[in-house]
Amino acid sequence: MATLPVPVENLIARFGPHLNFPRAEGIPGRDEPDAVVKTHCCFCGMQCGIKLLVKDDKVVGFEPWEEFPFNEGRLCPKGVQRYMQNEHPDRLLTPLIRVGGKGFEKIGWDGAMERVVSEIQRIQNAHGPDAFAMLSGVSLTNEKSYLVGKFARVALKTRNLDYNGRLCMVSAGAGNKKAFGLDRGSNNYSDLAHAEVVMICGTNVSETFPTLTHWIWQARDNGGKLIVVDPRLTPIARTADLHLPIRPGRDSALYGAILHQLIKHDWLDHAFIANHTTDFEKAKEAVKDYDLAWAERTTGIAADKIELAARWWGPAKTSFLLHARGIEHQSKGVENVLGCINLVLATGRIGKPYCGYATITGQGNGQGGREHGHKCDQLPGNRDIENPEHRKYIAGVWGIEEKDLPGKGLTAYEIMEAAHRGEIKGLLSICFNPVVSLPNNNMIREALEKLEFYVAIDFFLNETARHADIILPGSLHEEEEGTVTTAEGRVVRIRKAVNPPSEARSDTSILLELADRLGAGERFSFHSSEEIFNELRVASKGGTADYFGITYKKIEDTMGVFWPCPSEDHPGTPRLWEDRKFKTPDGRAHFHGVPYREPAEVTDSEYPVILTTGRVVSQYLSGTQTRRIGKLVKQYAEPLLEIHPALAARLDIHERELVRVSTRRGTAEFPAQLVETIREDTVFVPYHWPGRKSVNQLTSGHLDPISKIPEFKVCACRLEPTGRKAPSPDEAQAWASP
Repeated sequence: MATLPVPVENLIARFGPHLNFPRAEGIPGRDEPDAVVKTHCCFCGMQCGIKLLVKDDKVVGFEPWEEFPFNEGRLCPKGVQRYMQNEHPDRLLTPLIRVGGKGFEKIGWDGAMERVVSEIQRIQNAHGPDAFAMLSGVSLTNEKSYLVGKFARVALKTRNLDYNGRLCMVSAGAGNKKAFGLDRGSNNYSDLAHAEVVMICGTNVSETFPTLTHWIWQARDNGGKLIVVDPRLTPIARTADLHLPIRPGRDSALYGAILHQLIKHDWLDHAFIANHTTDFEKAKEAVKDYDLAWAERTTGIAADKIELAARWWGPAKTSFLLHARGIEHQSKGVENVLGCINLVLATGRIGKPYCGYATITGQGNGQGGREHGHKCDQLPGNRDIENPEHRKYIAGVWGIEEKDLPGKGLTAYEIMEAAHRGEIKGLLSICFNPVVSLPNNNMIREALEKLEFYVAIDFFLNETARHADIILPGSLHEEEEGTVTTAEGRVVRIRKAVNPPSEARSDTSILLELADRLGAGERFSFHSSEEIFNELRVASKGGTADYFGITYKKIEDTMGVFWPCPSEDHPGTPRLWEDRKFKTPDGRAHFHGVPYREPAEVTDSEYPVILTTGRVVSQYLSGTQTRRIGKLVKQYAEPLLEIHPALAARLDIHERELVRVSTRRGTAEFPAQLVETIREDTVFVPYHWPGRKSVNQLTSGHLDPISKIPEFKVCACRLEPTGRKAPSPDEAQAWASP
């Protein structure tokens, strides 16, 4: 390993005490690396720059990439230890076939691929093309996301394709398209530094996007006010000037009440509203009765705090509003997003320096992944699969007839419901773990067992793949070339650092061979990721997510290019809407009337407590990767039930006592963690664990009617003390690890 470019003490000061690694000097067998590869972290949508150290075709360490403009070398605990999964003994190295009902045996690639193709053809010949579905992940590169969309529609010929971004950004995307005609946060995050007011809604930034915290603190250092909306006093909320501890599921009431105050005190940008927006009167009418007394009763937030938030937000000269899953993982997630956008539009603070709005992308390529075709309703360039002009253009790029391009299919949760009903008979998944990540996961397991055939492409045997008939070993982030699009809208390069080990193959090569065996090889004659990207550029041309002017060389020369970028001489667009030309049909931004409605599931005498879910700093999504990194597991070894001491006292629940949590879907037990940082009517459990410790046994399948995102953040539960102490954290680690 190369000597680190800055002293370890400086790194510890910057990144935290988790950086307990020895210096490179004097370690036997650790000489200079063969290569130092500039790439990006494989986890969240920040896509922090990092340098991977490679020796003997293995990733052996990292160095900070201080020149990369977003994170400037900063990394979170997951980023620091991301490379430690590479040599994990659980890595899938050969294709596997299920035998004897439960176990797996090795099978050669030719036999595995032949079985997959024959089963696809059998099921589709018997039941039609849509009886075979595909699910993919948005930690895939743009190239693979594009390839998945084309593969499903051209080679597999099914309309039933969706992705795990359905659990991430779809409410934000739908709201953005309704208001602006384009799905992307408006600014790069450096604009945060000089915002007078920063409002953070439903996002635990310090734990889930730690490197973004720097830019928020820059605003604080420059005198800006920080408002945090969250039912928990999260680490970022502890640093806030104003914390609004909202009752889960009541977000649109809060934003409506703040808009009511802006109108009442005339904290409005009348010129912007008149010249660049439509339907302000509809938004005004929807909130006319949302006074502070009503807002306090509905949201559970003191009236004076709501009024203060409006008083800070309204007259400010610059501001930045950010939101994430807290307001989006709801059956009214799109309405919550539109309520936030109304506050931005009412004050006209968008498309100007230090004035912005951003939807924080949760997954590694959540932004790019929802732009280029592996959503059930979408074609590349963020085109609409039901729009005849859009269909005709993409069919032309793909060399097929428009009539042969499948239409809109089912969303991810709906695909599993259809499998449970017996309507979908076969499934191909890639880097998706719905047994852990989808709600009501006892139903998900039953659906998988009802499939006639299931094939999974992944690099670890995740909980869902254990139900597969064939498992194909795919590639890690650093084992293929490509690009991803960060939460800022910056397209960056993922550089191949090492080869897939043993008999594992790149995801791209697997999909290309399957396409060829399915008889569509002439449509998939790619020889490199760059060739795929160049077709993606053409497919996106003229769409709202226009990448046509972006090339690999341009990305490398500038450390990333912001889309839209319609021509090679275009510099990219770090800040949207400076020309006030929105992508809606009338060129204006659209207000929306957002009347408040209750969550799909409310508390009652049988289920009197609100259960909400989320992430912790050391784990990522379904934990397939992070639960295999020892230090990350040790940092948070098991899912804990956060409960306020007052509620715990009423129910006679004690610290680390196992608590039985019941909802209308089922029952699970979690160790109690008594904290004063959560509302007394709410409990919180993180969702990264499988099996008996999966909180998604309990969450509901209620979906937003527009985005079809599940309502992870709100369900009603009952708590019962068991009188049994939970295992110690060390004992918990033993069963929490795969």
